Amino acid sequence: ARGYRNRIGLTASRFVADPFGGAGERMYRTGDVVRWRERAEGGPVLEYVGRSDFQVKIRGFRVELGEIDAVLTQHPRIAFAVTLGRTAPSGDTVLVSYVLPSGDGEPDVAEVTDHVRGSVPAHMVPATIVILDELPLTPVGKLDRQALPTPDFAVVRTVFRASDSGTERTVADAFAEVLGLDRAGLDDNFFDLGGNSLSATRVVARINSALGIGLGVRELFEAPTVAGFAARADASDRRIAARAALTAGPRPDRVPLSLAQQRMWIVNQVDTASPAYNIPIALRLFGDLDIEAMRAAFGDVVERHEPLRTVYPGSADGPHQVVLPVDQMTLDLTPVTVSGEAALRTELVSLASAEFNVRSEVPMRTALLRIGPDEHVLALVLHHIAADGSSMAPLARDVMIAYTARSHGRPPGWAPMPVQYADFALWQRRTLGRDTDPDSPISAQLDYWRRTLDGMPELLELPLDRRRPLQRSSHGATVPFAIGADLHRKLSDLARSHDSTLFMVAHAALAVLLGRLSGATDLAVGTPVAGRGDAALDEMVGMFVNTVVLRTEVAPERSFTDLMAHVRDTDLGAFGQTEVPFDRVVQAVDPVRSTAHAPLFQVLLEFQNTEESRLELPGLTVEVVDAGVEVAKCDLFLTLSENVDETGAPAGMSASFGFATDVLDAGTVRGFADQFVRILDAATASPDRPIGDIDVLGAQELDR
Repeated sequence: ARGYRNRIGLTASRFVADPFGGAGERMYRTGDVVRWRERAEGGPVLEYVGRSDFQVKIRGFRVELGEIDAVLTQHPRIAFAVTLGRTAPSGDTVLVSYVLPSGDGEPDVAEVTDHVRGSVPAHMVPATIVILDELPLTPVGKLDRQALPTPDFAVVRTVFRASDSGTERTVADAFAEVLGLDRAGLDDNFFDLGGNSLSATRVVARINSALGIGLGVRELFEAPTVAGFAARADASDRRIAARAALTAGPRPDRVPLSLAQQRMWIVNQVDTASPAYNIPIALRLFGDLDIEAMRAAFGDVVERHEPLRTVYPGSADGPHQVVLPVDQMTLDLTPVTVSGEAALRTELVSLASAEFNVRSEVPMRTALLRIGPDEHVLALVLHHIAADGSSMAPLARDVMIAYTARSHGRPPGWAPMPVQYADFALWQRRTLGRDTDPDSPISAQLDYWRRTLDGMPELLELPLDRRRPLQRSSHGATVPFAIGADLHRKLSDLARSHDSTLFMVAHAALAVLLGRLSGATDLAVGTPVAGRGDAALDEMVGMFVNTVVLRTEVAPERSFTDLMAHVRDTDLGAFGQTEVPFDRVVQAVDPVRSTAHAPLFQVLLEFQNTEESRLELPGLTVEVVDAGVEVAKCDLFLTLSENVDETGAPAGMSASFGFATDVLDAGTVRGFADQFVRILDAATASPDRPIGDIDVLGAQELDR
């Protein structure tokens, strides 16, 4: 044959140039997949594997449909089966299997689904199974795939299987609790349910604590379903002495700071005037504000959360916590009239940048600015020693509950906190032990960081606009940019197809960018981790966040796929060692210190996936106001946030590059953002190409 009649495209794809023949000669590409084997008696043989045109991609995985059909026909009540990839109304590709009964009675769909689930991975289990009365055939007797009926997608669903054993129930409850779900079934995948590499550390910590085991985040990636991780837990020989439960108890005369607070205390005492670790919040309130109810509500919240009324005096034995009685707190909510947006901005910047000395003053201040009779701005500034990003949701909830109750003339009816932050600080010190004890958990983590970061270059040399000042300031600015919904979806598919998360894909792309900008092949970025493993900490206002260092080897000849595998391994290792505070890691690694740049890393990557804080107050409309003074804790910091549509599908990502204005200009950083998006595009289009071949420059840059 010379081709297919009147089908030029199909002819071009099947009748291809013969590399072994003469000019113009063709070979026919059959679509059959075969492999070479050696006969037992000697000599090669071609073994038939399947059809390349009967493959589909499901949740990022390449699926050979014939494998599913083979499993289905092993069922005694199924004579014939064929599986297709169908497009659901959501736009996703789902697996639909069509089966012909064998004559021994109609097969039960749920039973057949369980039969398939026992033999193939979760992504190969059909979304629905259609039972046929007869097979549609072509005139020459072949299966007419186009004539197979379209399934009723309204009944396409995953069969929920409840947990049986105690271990399975523990794992399922932890999945549901961390992800905010009503329940999780045996076959539910943590990452398909919305988990990510950062929330994975929380769920593993809870399961380990409940079961007294020592599994790591890596095991969750390898066995991400409830059933799979429960089996890992039951088989684990890494039994550990169960940590003492985090409970309220008697306190010594001197309550130490937590490890995270210790670092914030040192930073504050180095420069009490620096606003770098101030957390400003400003809310514009439209309507009839009950000032007395608001004042009482803040009193309720301060009483509920001890860090908001704690000072941290120093001594020869180090700093400690002193929780003040509520009646010693003075919350200033006396309205101050301001005229115009410029004056409002001046007041907010002044409030946000005012110094804290946590030795002697509580780490919270408030102000109420009156714009008009029915318009106020409520401003609140917290020092990082008392709160972190994950504290904002419980803080907003408690202010809302307390104000609603007080505006109706009654105190809030909440249950008391099961533990306070001081209880956590004492518990943390007991469970992690001392770094002078070589057998303590904190010593083991420090040993990991010494090994991992040994010999790392002192500085990542980015193309700066100015020489570094001898003493870096905290002055910063931000360049926002966006990642579209189509690219977001491709990135999610790429992550799933390589057993990774979107964070890991973004980390790999950022590593490519930094390698191309600096010429370095050994580089590191920092990333914050929540540090809230125990369920008792979910509703607490306090400082738990830590920073870990992710070291990456970026070789130009390596493919993006290979780099993702390396990044996955790096990130999983780091996320299993997050309890030792960053300043202790710096001390242990002991890099060359400089006042001109941050130690260990100069670039930060942050995924903003904390619970959104919502504030709804009776009789008031609430809007968030930009209250911040932009600060930079390092040269460059990339912030990413996912958006989803009403079906939960990727709907684009909000992104920004923050930067230190000491050394970089907005135009330069805008170029970094453009290059980062080009790398993401190239990675999703051709993940197997060498990263050194990725074009990071735009047309104008290439012209120059």
